[in-house]
Amino acid sequence: MRFSRMINVVGVHAAGELNEVITGGVRDVPGRTVFEKMRHLETKDDWLRQFLLQEPRGRITQCVNLVVPATDPSADIGFVIIESDYYVPMSGTNTICTVTALLETGMLPMREPVTNLVLEAPAGLVSVSAECRNGKCVSVTFENLPAFVFGLGKGVEVQGLGTIMVDVAYGGMIYALVDAPSLGFELVSSEGADLVAVGERIKAAAAEQVPASHPENPEIHTINQVLFAGPLGDVNGERRARNAVVVSPGRLDRSPCGTGTCARLAVMHARGQIAAGQRFVHESILGTEFVGTVLGTASAGAEPAIRPAITGSGWITAFHQYVLDPTDPFPNGFRLGDTWPGEAAKATNKKKAA
Repeated sequence: MRFSRMINVVGVHAAGELNEVITGGVRDVPGRTVFEKMRHLETKDDWLRQFLLQEPRGRITQCVNLVVPATDPSADIGFVIIESDYYVPMSGTNTICTVTALLETGMLPMREPVTNLVLEAPAGLVSVSAECRNGKCVSVTFENLPAFVFGLGKGVEVQGLGTIMVDVAYGGMIYALVDAPSLGFELVSSEGADLVAVGERIKAAAAEQVPASHPENPEIHTINQVLFAGPLGDVNGERRARNAVVVSPGRLDRSPCGTGTCARLAVMHARGQIAAGQRFVHESILGTEFVGTVLGTASAGAEPAIRPAITGSGWITAFHQYVLDPTDPFPNGFRLGDTWPGEAAKATNKKKAA
């Protein structure tokens, strides 16, 4: 049997979110930096995203990471983060899953009890400390890029909802944070479809009405995630809250979301709701947890920022070989509107245009 493509991946989930890691079958891609490599894939070589993340090989709840040589001499390795609709500059769960796969498969040497690494994400360098025991990567702590607030309490007009207030912050991606109880949400599984529908409407409105561009990299711009924030509480001196992040084209992040947690930490710090060194336990809609900490202050261009750290764990779920038979009628995959919400809207717009 002859295949025109064969790609090896390690399946890993962090707090319920599946992020596969490519370990073979894809060569390095052009670019002087990992950000440029990401942009090359996005603009000139998008077949990899389509092949792995669209059906019949992928699904809407999946992400994939391409491991590449680092371009910064201080980094051990680089990685490009690919979601079903977007190439994103940074992701917490993808960082945790990539580190877990690299260490547990021996692609990078594991050192017990702690392995220290530097990863080069498209957004920049990420320092990692992995707790390792008996060959297992027990937990991963990473210091993210500086997180900061674009604006607090911004009014956004959303069709069917009226004016709602959002906080806009960067935690590796640009988020609109919404108070969940104010919209009647308790952040439980049964609300999943409604959270996605409302979140996508809020995102579209906020992206149009609240311009946001990273002060050091203008190619990182526009609100592309909505985080529904549950009430803050205190348990034994640590702050706790639940959240749900809506990921386009229309699904919930299964994890507490690493970059979303960083964005929320920036908002909390700006509002005086958390002190440096204080633990913040962020809970997902599944009840899984990440621990966030403000390590100190920093800057992003002229913007005051925080240095956030996130701790979570990953578990290997599978080893796959994705292949392409040269006679396969779907070499780049496909999408159907039953599970890819955006496809229904696209079909409607095509009919109207016709």
